[in-house]
Amino acid sequence: PPPATRRDFNALVKSYRLSHRFSKLKPRTMADYDNVLEWIERKFGKLPVAGLERRHVIEARDANASTVRFANYIVQVLSVVMEHAIDLGWRDAGSNPARGVSTLSSGRAQRLPWPPAAGPRALLIFELCLGTGQRIGDVLKMRWDDIDADGINVTQGKTGAALWVPFTPSLRAVLAATPRVGMTICAHGKFGRPTSYRMAADIVMEVRTKIGAEAYDLHSLRYTAAAELAALGCSDELIASVTGHRTLAMVRKYAGAVRQKTRATDAQSRRK
Repeated sequence: PPPATRRDFNALVKSYRLSHRFSKLKPRTMADYDNVLEWIERKFGKLPVAGLERRHVIEARDANASTVRFANYIVQVLSVVMEHAIDLGWRDAGSNPARGVSTLSSGRAQRLPWPPAAGPRALLIFELCLGTGQRIGDVLKMRWDDIDADGINVTQGKTGAALWVPFTPSLRAVLAATPRVGMTICAHGKFGRPTSYRMAADIVMEVRTKIGAEAYDLHSLRYTAAAELAALGCSDELIASVTGHRTLAMVRKYAGAVRQKTRATDAQSRRK
């Protein structure tokens, strides 16, 4: 008989990387998953896959709480690879210990408008992210010819959803002041080259460093857009029509805290 496959995490990660589950991921998501997969190999490596328990997932999440996004990715990716282990017969059906483990809240303070001192390129990136509620990867691909009437056509890279998003007054003003130097709206330089994700992140980080804007970052702007709409009383369906979220549960996650504060304020005001 053929030798038994070693059912440890190194073997599981190797198998997952060769699977359709992994190959179908979008490049950005694949890169994020890869970071966690490397962490799993370092942390669990030669440990048996069947030995992972829910408490281990929670411990791993909490041990990385200082970097909330990565901690939450650990929960997400462990859940995915445990499903892969079940498919391989390495764990019993329904025995995914990461399923249902809650993610951490960033605990970030509410964002303020990006200061004009940020400079035109940082301001453009900020307003596109916040004004359209889209992921940074989709924002950087937006082209001038995607503009239709007083909005922009977007095809989301992660979901494939096609949206038309109207402009906010702030975004409209920034776009009107932005020179068209290339096909993409965020193009830069004499030859209008597209702005890469790394370049956009560096531009924003430079501004944060200069002005001490610790509360301003790139990834949270989509969250902030949903929260702003919730604060204005928009329903989950209305918010999703802008952000393109496939599930209302994710909209509620983004908008829940702001919506609770709005409702609580309304409720308490009636006691006066």
